Parts: sequence; structure tokens; C-alpha cells
Amino acid sequence: MRVIRASENRRVRWKNDGGWTTEIARDPANGEHFRWRISIAEIERDGPFSAFPGIDRELLLLDGSGIELDIDDAPPRRLVQRFERVRFAGESRVDCRLLAGPTRDFNVMADRALVRAETFARPLVGPMVIFPEAGVEWFAYVFAGHADARDDAQTSTLAAGDGLHVDFRAGGARIVIDGGGELVLVKFSAAA
Repeated sequence: MRVIRASENRRVRWKNDGGWTTEIARDPANGEHFRWRISIAEIERDGPFSAFPGIDRELLLLDGSGIELDIDDAPPRRLVQRFERVRFAGESRVDCRLLAGPTRDFNVMADRALVRAETFARPLVGPMVIFPEAGVEWFAYVFAGHADARDDAQTSTLAAGDGLHVDFRAGGARIVIDGGGELVLVKFSAAA
């Protein structure tokens, strides 16, 4: 169980100058290639998304009036409600239009040859339990409110913007997350 504080996040301007990316967590922590990566994108204007060949992506709307995405030749996809999501291949051609001003979006990227990611947005009202599963990692992002996370050995307090990485690949005990607010949870499992 490893806590990643909001103060550790790295915010970087996009190369096309259309917004910002705040990297929350990645595995491995350094280097150009990653197994998985979690970030928040601040989209400030219309434009194309960067290509990430071999990567599966999932995007959840966090704040703002929404976006419309043209993904390859599919019909346009609108995200207008908080936590509404879309999945797409990183090599897809994606063009984004803002519906009414900037947005913030939760982004999950996973190397499809190595790992599969599933993303869930949940209210946190009292305790919830994450049970150990062989070969599984979890990431919990505190979107709003606060949480205490505990296992058999330690308790950590998380504020809004903090994250918690739980790695069950080598075993471990259940994790109890208690508090009040909203979480975005990502479950990583080995690719089939």
C-alpha cells in the first residue's frame, strides 16, 4: 500500500499547447515506456489527441460542460455528465471539441500487451473493502472528500487529490478504505 500525495504530481503543458496533463501515477515510475499510467488532462481548446500505439485508453469527465470526440470513423461521442466515460485504442485518430469551455478529465492508459484496466467512479460513504486477488493492482484516487486506508500494518489518511496504489501481485492483506467523498478506482490485471 503506497500513498501518492497530490504534491508529488507533475503538471506538464501539452506539446500542441491545447492543455495540461498532471501525471498522478505510472508503472514503472521512470522511463518513456509504461505498463500503466494515470493522469488528469485539462483540455483548454479543440484539437487532436496524441497517439499512443499499443495502449488502451479510458477517459472519464471530471469537471466542465463536456467534450465531443471523433474517434476514427465512428459517430461522434459526447461526454456531458461527470464520470461519463469512453474507451478507445491509443493508436486511434481522436479529435476533441469542447462543448462550452475547458474540462478536466481522468485518463487511464494501459499497455494492452501487458495489462488490462477497468475504471470505476464511486461515492465513498463509510467503509469499503478491496480484497486481495492474485496478479491484481488497484489505484484509488480521492476526487473529493477524504479517506483513511488501512491494512494489517498501517493506516494512511488521504485528502482530495491524493492516490493510493495497492499491489497484490506478491500477495497481501485486504485494504479497508473509509471516509466520505468520491473515489475513482482503477483495477489493473494481467492481459489475457
